[in-house]
Amino acid sequence: MAHVVIIGGGFAGVWSAAGAALARGDADLRITLIAPNEQLVLRPRLYEPEPELATVELNRILEPIGAEHVRASVSTIDTDRRVVVADGNEIGYDRLVLAAGSRLVRPDGLPGAERLFDIDTPDGARRLTDHLRDREDHSVVVVGAGFVGLEAATELAARGRVLLVDRSAVVGDQLGAGPREVIEAALDDLGVERRLGTTVTEVGDGYAVLSDGSRVEADAVVWSVGMRASELTRQISAELDHLGRVPWTIGCVPFPRCSSPGTRPRQRSTPSTRSCRPASTPPRSARSPGTTPRPTCSTCRCATSPPVPMSPAWTWAVPVGSSPGAGTAG
Repeated sequence: MAHVVIIGGGFAGVWSAAGAALARGDADLRITLIAPNEQLVLRPRLYEPEPELATVELNRILEPIGAEHVRASVSTIDTDRRVVVADGNEIGYDRLVLAAGSRLVRPDGLPGAERLFDIDTPDGARRLTDHLRDREDHSVVVVGAGFVGLEAATELAARGRVLLVDRSAVVGDQLGAGPREVIEAALDDLGVERRLGTTVTEVGDGYAVLSDGSRVEADAVVWSVGMRASELTRQISAELDHLGRVPWTIGCVPFPRCSSPGTRPRQRSTPSTRSCRPASTPPRSARSPGTTPRPTCSTCRCATSPPVPMSPAWTWAVPVGSSPGAGTAG
């Protein structure tokens, strides 16, 4: 029996499992998803006031499609032997999907870095929520005016004062110029102050110091810049980009029988590019706040199943408080 192993229980991992199940048809195919947690964490929703609600039981998704969940952490990938080691146990595979995600990179050498908050994980989001819960008219500095920073700033502005800082000269730099007017208007409506071309250089008890030399009041400083892919990528490629992502080229898979959703494209994808649909066309919640949908490895065939053409376009959307989501298509 052919065996597809998926590392990671986030959106990419779950949709890879669903895609393999859909493509399986009547074929004899075993699907195993390896993840240490029992729940799919809806990371794009962790900025909301009740982050504990941003989870879904993995077995609610995997059991109906005939996929197995192994609750463990993978430490080793042996592509020569086609084996992964999860909590000390070897699991063989015919096809491997590495969808272990990314993590926030906290700053090195920043005075007071231990005081920073984030919404990268459920624990981090709960820590921020608990810290601000009983504070009236709080002051928060959000570092980073990208997807996550905009979501955090607009949500927190409904409950207090927010200062948004970013080294960039514009907000939402990754979104391009198209939706910027809508984002700026929403930030103005919510009273979110911006300090662009600057960042935080020190975090103290009730204050933050900015790179322009100013000192601002801050009950909390939320860090939302910088990410790095799972360290497991180092075990399947010696060549990684600055974010630790695996490169790929149109029309070939660089590592036999191994795919990595969210890898770095060398060139723009076209409708003729082949990919597993679940990873190339993520769910609406994955395409909206805080995520960066990217093409996947080009010919992941899910064992014996035929490839499916990749969707050539994506939609980006960022919640901006009570205003309609701003976004762009590409």
